[in-house]
Amino acid sequence: MTALMQGKSRVVVFTIAGFVAAAVIAGAAYSWLTKPKAQAAAPPTIPVLMAAAGQQDVPIYYGALGTVMALNTVSIRAQVTGQIVSIDFRQGQDVKKGDVLAKIDPAPFKAAFDQAVAKKAQDEALLIDAQKDLQRFKTLVVKNVETQQNVDAQQAKVDQLKATVDADQAAIEAAQTQLDFTTIAAPIDGVVGFRQIDIGNIIHTTDANPLTVLTQIQPCQAVFTLPQDDLGPVREAMLHGEVAVLAFDQNDEQQLAQGHLLLVDNQIDQSTSTIRLKAEFPNQDERLWPGEFVHIRVLVTTRKDAVTVPAVAVQRGPDGLYAWVIKSDDTVEQRPIQALTVSESLAVVTKGLSPGEHVVTDGQSRLDVGSHVVIKPAPASTQSADKS
Repeated sequence: MTALMQGKSRVVVFTIAGFVAAAVIAGAAYSWLTKPKAQAAAPPTIPVLMAAAGQQDVPIYYGALGTVMALNTVSIRAQVTGQIVSIDFRQGQDVKKGDVLAKIDPAPFKAAFDQAVAKKAQDEALLIDAQKDLQRFKTLVVKNVETQQNVDAQQAKVDQLKATVDADQAAIEAAQTQLDFTTIAAPIDGVVGFRQIDIGNIIHTTDANPLTVLTQIQPCQAVFTLPQDDLGPVREAMLHGEVAVLAFDQNDEQQLAQGHLLLVDNQIDQSTSTIRLKAEFPNQDERLWPGEFVHIRVLVTTRKDAVTVPAVAVQRGPDGLYAWVIKSDDTVEQRPIQALTVSESLAVVTKGLSPGEHVVTDGQSRLDVGSHVVIKPAPASTQSADKS
């Protein structure tokens, strides 16, 4: 009897437990079924960086790699042979035209000059005597005391002595020139380089090495090349006036000088399909140096009121360029655009965007049409750069 009662109590307990379990499962199922469908289907939100399309005047530059050249380069050589008695410049010194650079011993040239002067004086004395004799012969021939033949002979002697005096004058000028050549002066303004010959040495007109090299770097020039496709816009810009040219350092970061386009070469290099150009810079601060490689930017035009976006916002797809545009409901659309990249940080949009529209600048790889986005804070470095 006791065992039978215990068995019935177990059945009652199991039955109650089953009902409780069924009630829990049913409640959970009802809760899941009645949960709002919108909450279950909420799409993920993608964090991105964005920028607003601006409007500004944008200069359009053509870039090239150029080489700085001196306006003039002169090898300073001796025009007479002699011993150097003084050197009157410091290596690397700025000099002006006419400044004395060195002197050659003038003694032998001074002696030759004095000799030429003395020779002329001697011949002038002979000429005066011959002219007096000619005058006497002419007086006597009138009185039939002297023959006409002697008069003519005396006239020839006078003419010969006049020619001799003229030759003496030329010799004096030549000797003076040689004497002047003993002073070596700067023919142009510029900077002197290394000194190749020291004081006390004999300098020759045929020496392989010059005394020094004088380089004019104010102003200076830069030679560079552009593709032949750029020739048309460059020539068009030249028709409207002076074309500005900027020179930047080798890293293309720091501007060194501003000048103007001087000339376009008269032929295109057919082997490379490029054209050579030359620009001139005042270079008053001497930031450009001959032989230096620089990045050149030629200003060909300026786009007025152009729509601009950061260059990273412009994407390239199989159908061309596009940008992810953020709409008012925080979703994005993939919009085709036409754009021109003018620098590493800026692009001009010629079609497809209006000023004030917002474009995605970071996080594009995770986006799809209709994706919901949230704007994440800009990096600290960008914020500090904007404040500066």
